[in-house]
Amino acid sequence: MQEFRRLIEGNREWAAKVKASDPDFFNESAQRQEPLFLYIGCSDSRVPANSVTGTKPGELFVHRNIANLVMPSDINAMSVLQYAVEVLDVKHVIVTGHYGCGGVKAAMSDQQHGLVDHWLGPIRNVLRWNKVELDAIADPQARFDRLVELNVLEQLYHLSETPIIQQAWARGRRPLLHGLVYDLKDGLLREIATGIDSQDAADHLADRRLSGVAAGPPPLGRVASPILAGEGLADEIAIRVLARMAEASEKRPPSR
Repeated sequence: MQEFRRLIEGNREWAAKVKASDPDFFNESAQRQEPLFLYIGCSDSRVPANSVTGTKPGELFVHRNIANLVMPSDINAMSVLQYAVEVLDVKHVIVTGHYGCGGVKAAMSDQQHGLVDHWLGPIRNVLRWNKVELDAIADPQARFDRLVELNVLEQLYHLSETPIIQQAWARGRRPLLHGLVYDLKDGLLREIATGIDSQDAADHLADRRLSGVAAGPPPLGRVASPILAGEGLADEIAIRVLARMAEASEKRPPSR
């Protein structure tokens, strides 16, 4: 209980300090929230969103999970994204990973970790797709760091493909997408990819990514214009999948 009481006492001290410096802060904060940013980060306790970005309460809308994944099947993350983009009208969506990420490290190992192994599947895909590059990095720490960066790029691309972002871009609204990596050793954020504001810019992440290295399989027969979410989205996706399968079949060598 002593550890818990420390949190309550810390809250009292923090609230008193804020009120002393800005007597109207809490009254104004209670009326509305108008954040400019949606921050999607890792749950790691060493990377608190407001602290590492130097922002105040109310400036960031935050979603965190293990290894900062953006999964279309995650209704929690998608609900946060929809509210941030369509209701709060954030101007920037930021995916932030960090060096030394335990989730990424677990995905690199052959050991069993229980339930979390299901969650880490997308990172293992990134590891497989970039095997040639990663295997060429002799230093284990440098290889680990590079996978952290590639994971951020891949999750940023997943973000760009969500119907929520696609709809916003189709309407002419421009939430900019950014990918950052936080360095635990010096407290600095590294810019991995910034200013993604269109389908064309997002496609560069799939082809060669802004870092110059692919972080996933290149798209086949990708359309140049934004994919509109709505009644025709499922049909459009089905057509694209069939086209990719047909192209792959044509490239497959004939059986002997």
